[in-house]
Amino acid sequence: MTYLRPNFRHPDAPTNRIGFTEKDYEGALSTLCAGCGHDSISSAIVSACFELSIEPHRVAKLSGIGCSSKTPTYFLSNSHGFNSVHGRMPSVTTGANLANRDLIYLGVSGDGDSASIGLGQFGHVVRRNLNMLYVLENNGCYGLTKGQTSATTDLDSVNKAGVNNPFEPIDLTKLALQLGATFVARSFSGDKEQLVPLIKAAISHRGFAFIDVISPCVTFNNNPGSKKSYDFVREHCEATATIDFVPMQEEITTAYEPGSTKEVTLHDGSVIRLQKPMTDYRPDNRHAALEALHRAEQRGEILTGLLYIDEDPSDLHDTLNTVSTALNALDEEALCPGNKVLQSINRSFR
Repeated sequence: MTYLRPNFRHPDAPTNRIGFTEKDYEGALSTLCAGCGHDSISSAIVSACFELSIEPHRVAKLSGIGCSSKTPTYFLSNSHGFNSVHGRMPSVTTGANLANRDLIYLGVSGDGDSASIGLGQFGHVVRRNLNMLYVLENNGCYGLTKGQTSATTDLDSVNKAGVNNPFEPIDLTKLALQLGATFVARSFSGDKEQLVPLIKAAISHRGFAFIDVISPCVTFNNNPGSKKSYDFVREHCEATATIDFVPMQEEITTAYEPGSTKEVTLHDGSVIRLQKPMTDYRPDNRHAALEALHRAEQRGEILTGLLYIDEDPSDLHDTLNTVSTALNALDEEALCPGNKVLQSINRSFR
């Protein structure tokens, strides 16, 4: 049995701006359970990168341990990749990013990998505002080890064995907002129409971009009583807005009535368009985003969409004032400027 995809490509398959077909962004065949929400997220990442015309070799995909952390195998097979130890994906990504700022960093993690053993790592990568997309594939259980409840399992959610969860969940979207993330969103693996533009916007954002994707586990957490099942999420979703992403290469037009659309311009000239958002919702206000999450939670709803964005962010390289050239591209003269420069540096610390 093979898990490799066939190389056949339809001769009339549509291509993007750099001549690639969507198949060029795929990976190996998935070994996850049929119907797993994680596979839908992989498909959304493939579509987003294809539509953005990203060269796969410009992407570095990183993960930890868990069902979610297997998924980078299933997309962008021609990109760089690193599967780290449990909960340590953020520190590996930080090191890689500081060494080579020219790559697009895409971290994939799960609720156990991020909210349990990796909670400290998650907190520090957020507050340092590393320039990366952090995708949380959140199924509310440990799917790789027979479905135990995780740190994001909702209070009173019932698992497959019929046991209620007595503990309050950790909401990583709230935590990301409180720690200073400059792009925070939540989506549902079954809503590709919302998820794809969110991923495109997050990749184009400069700074730490976090997307919490509720991704039902069809084997262990898709039963009646589970608050992360397909049926529950579909019945309790409330979106902040319908989202479009317009790359800077396209003409920006709108056909909506004045006041019903909000446009957010990113640093590269791309635009996120929020169509007919909630009446009192402001995606550029961190406090308002936390309030909106709290109100939705009180109503028993799951708030999805773009929750917060900083339109003028800085990232870790700005904070540390690092060199603008990737370290592997520095020549000997830049790395060893000589004794006079060393003496000048030493004098600056006296």
